[in-house]
Amino acid sequence: MIKFKKKAFKPRIKARIRRSKIEINKNVKNIFDWIKGAEIIELNMCNTDEDPVRPELNNDFRTSYGRKIYGVKYKDEIHAVMCFAFTNKIPKTVKELDLLSKDAFLQSVRRDQKVGQIAIAYTVWSKKKGGGKLIVKEVFKKIKKSNHLNRLVTLSPLTEMARKFHLNNGAVEVQVNENTQNFEYKITK
Repeated sequence: MIKFKKKAFKPRIKARIRRSKIEINKNVKNIFDWIKGAEIIELNMCNTDEDPVRPELNNDFRTSYGRKIYGVKYKDEIHAVMCFAFTNKIPKTVKELDLLSKDAFLQSVRRDQKVGQIAIAYTVWSKKKGGGKLIVKEVFKKIKKSNHLNRLVTLSPLTEMARKFHLNNGAVEVQVNENTQNFEYKITK
């Protein structure tokens, strides 16, 4: 029967654990390395089939009446997308979002084309880990810099995943509607 020395055995296990921790840390860093080189850009269109929240909304809807699409670009590829409508009131439905953004757009003719006072994020998705959080953070910075937008509110589906995402990213629940929920990210300029 082979007897192992207790002292010789423990350092080997500790060394394996140490090496495993180092490997795990390297892999985790590699997962999020792409974020450092990513940039936020305005898009003319997006692949609506990739949208898990509102795939029924076409690119004409997403870009008309002052609405915008933003994407996180890294190495010529879009990794996250967020769509906005600019309004002066908080919508409870997509239909209301459409009407309120058209109204804000028409009012902007008299205000140097500065559409709405509230940015309504009505869909966001990510194809890469960390992309959703990154795009929320970067768009939040853009809105803070604007001189006419004073609120960032979501029109989110009535799901626990949407709720957790927004609450974990610093939003506050504004209201729960029949089919949607609204969260607000506080903007301090």
